Amino acid sequence: MLEKLSSSLKETIRKIAMAKRIDKHTVDELVRDIQRALIQADVKISLVKELSSRIRERSLKETMVLNPREHVIKVVYEELMNIIGKSVEVPLAPQKIMMVGLHGTGKTSSCAKLARYFQKKGLKPAVICADVYRPAASDQLRQLCDKIGVPFYDGAPEGKEVMGIVKTGVKEFEKYDVKIVDTAGRHALEEDMIEEIREIGGAIKPEQRFLVLDASIGQQASVQARAFDDAIGITGIIITKMDGTAKGGGALSAVSETNSGVAFIGTGEKVDDFEKFESDGFISRLLGMGDIKSLIEMAEESLKPEDVDVDILKGKFTLNDLYKQLEAVKKMGPMKKLIQMLPLGGLGIDFDDQMYQITEDKLKRFKAMMDSMTGEERNEPKIIAGSRLRRIARGSGSTTAEVNELIKYHRLMQKMMKSLSTGRGMGKIPMMKGMPLGKMMKRMK
Repeated sequence: MLEKLSSSLKETIRKIAMAKRIDKHTVDELVRDIQRALIQADVKISLVKELSSRIRERSLKETMVLNPREHVIKVVYEELMNIIGKSVEVPLAPQKIMMVGLHGTGKTSSCAKLARYFQKKGLKPAVICADVYRPAASDQLRQLCDKIGVPFYDGAPEGKEVMGIVKTGVKEFEKYDVKIVDTAGRHALEEDMIEEIREIGGAIKPEQRFLVLDASIGQQASVQARAFDDAIGITGIIITKMDGTAKGGGALSAVSETNSGVAFIGTGEKVDDFEKFESDGFISRLLGMGDIKSLIEMAEESLKPEDVDVDILKGKFTLNDLYKQLEAVKKMGPMKKLIQMLPLGGLGIDFDDQMYQITEDKLKRFKAMMDSMTGEERNEPKIIAGSRLRRIARGSGSTTAEVNELIKYHRLMQKMMKSLSTGRGMGKIPMMKGMPLGKMMKRMK
């Protein structure tokens, strides 16, 4: 998710943390690094200039309650938050939602993802397809809704016109909690499309009006946001395709053109690859500070009590625990996404794509290696060396290097699990020398 921007910002934070002193030269260098990172990520130039000015002024002139390094990081965190604004709070209550946006933004699939989101929260959603211009839209949405067991209406086979479909659909789904209306998109901001969504909005008076933007749209995001907001008053933005190589800054900064904020982000192609947007957690992830709140929510939605071993939270973590937890992690989502939610800035660990991706094949090989171990070895992996290492490799059809890889991975996970058992939240994983992350994040907020 915005990996290039995140990498640049993390490096900037490291520089601040390692700086011998914080003076005008240090702050100017920091501002230049942030400017470069944001401009490359397609954030509007005007916003970058405003942010740069505020960071420079606050870093040098504001009264400090933290030490100088912590103060500057706090300023950077808060000013990045100002760019994207506060998250949009979408109530878990009966409501009508109108989805708008241009072709190719992922609007139709986002309707199904949004329905799935409410479904997982215990509400009864239903979807109405008001796009009569693109036949594939109705077919695509119907298939997605069928997969998740959500009622769908598009006026077929009568072939009603748009307003008839919307009014009939809303009436038909009167008993459902959340009614999601997928409006037609266009290849450009055409007046007839704008007029149509105005009519739909006037007819059904939706509580939420979500604009769907593609993360790769760039500077055009602001133009679209302003046009749709002028037409119907946008209450929230959904940014799609945040899992790819898109820069994303243009879509994120488009919120400045509306009186709303980002409500959700799409993080993949599957119907469950959809997150409620939390601005503080998002910025924390970009800066390498993790997002424990979102991680806990994902775990609560995906795992059962038996998936979590109490001994792990007491600090004990064996190879048997590792396998059990990897199975649980698979239920929560991609390893890469989960690890990005952990505050690893102070652990000195750099994860590459190979470490992120624990495949089914590798899990099977890990299990075979563990099956070749004695109970003592599984409970005390540190005794595995020399003849034990060679015996395990032979017994599992692996190499000693592969067994060492398993042991190395176990140590890494053991280190993470130990951090979970100390202090509040993630405990005392330091963001920087002598500064526990939990304490710093509390001060920031």
